[in-house]
Parts: sequence; C-alpha cells; structure tokens
Amino acid sequence: MIDFHPEKHTDKEKHAQLLERLKALSYIEGEVTLASGKKSDFYIDCRQTSLHPEGAALIGDLWSDWVLAFPKDVEGVGGMTLGADPLSTATSVALYYKKCICPAFLVRKEAKGHGTGRQVEGRASLPDGSKVIVLEDVVTTGGSTIKALNACRREGLEPVAVFCLVDRMEGGKANIENEGLPLFSLFTRKDFKGDK
Repeated sequence: MIDFHPEKHTDKEKHAQLLERLKALSYIEGEVTLASGKKSDFYIDCRQTSLHPEGAALIGDLWSDWVLAFPKDVEGVGGMTLGADPLSTATSVALYYKKCICPAFLVRKEAKGHGTGRQVEGRASLPDGSKVIVLEDVVTTGGSTIKALNACRREGLEPVAVFCLVDRMEGGKANIENEGLPLFSLFTRKDFKGDK
C-alpha cells in the first residue's frame, strides 16, 4: 500500500470549517435508503456543501494539498457523476492556483451512445496511462467508487488512490482496498454520529 499520511498535510482550521459546513448543510437525521440499497438513520448530502462557494473552496484547498503531497505524480482528479462533479472541479481549480496543472474528469454511469461514446469525460487533457485520483463524496459499500475505478481502467487511466469526503465505515474502505487501492477520507461516520 502507498505510504501516505494525509493528516500531516491537512490544515486543521480549514478541516474544522468544512466539518461545520457539512453539519449545517449536508447532514440529515431520519430514515433513508442509500445508493447501496441499505437503510440508514442518517444521510449526508455532500452536494449541498460542495455546491456552496465556501464548501467548494475548502474541499478544493484541502484535497489540493493532499494531491501535492501524494507520493506519486497525480495527473488528474475526478469521479462518478453527479456527486464528484463539483469535487473534481474545485480540486482541479485549487491545484491550478497552486501552480499545478491537474485536469478534472467525470465518469458517466455508462458510456454515451453518441459522439465519442466515452464513459470518461475530460480525456483530451489526460493521455493514456495518466495517474489519477478518484474522488467521492460519501463511501458506504464502495460500489459506485469501484464502478468509477473500472471505467477509468477500461479507458486507459491508472487510478492510484481514492479520496472521499465521508467514509460511512460500512465496508467501503475494505472493498476499495480489495481493488488494490487505498482510500483516504477527510471525515468518517464518527465525526457526525460519534458512534462506531
């Protein structure tokens, strides 16, 4: 596994600000059905935070620091549409302002049936073999993350890690690690529920 300790590269003040923003805008108590099909007593709709200018700026700033400190040269950041769309843009733009060109990409749920027929958008800036980090808002079982990883591999990209905003601690990390990649999260279930 990759020897990377993101906590050493995390601005604690910005981390705390982002958690407060997530709690205020994204955290919802009450029974919901998750994308995995599981039932839960809480939901974290990260888009409410990642689409807010302060939230996007904080996410981009925190993750761009991680990308710059990552032990492999990262050439792109992206993930499964729709949740990763604002995350990818925020991180790519923050990296640009830190003098690093690291284009964003988006993974469609399935390849489009017209035009280029691609499942991964943004490939014009990412040659075959580009090392990329897959971004996720929330990881539960890791199913959608693994779909994004497989789509990247099929289209000639080389995923080297997964960054997520919130790990619900429900098996996703282990499932992603079984794919041969590490998962690094800014927050876990404990930051919201205090249990587990």
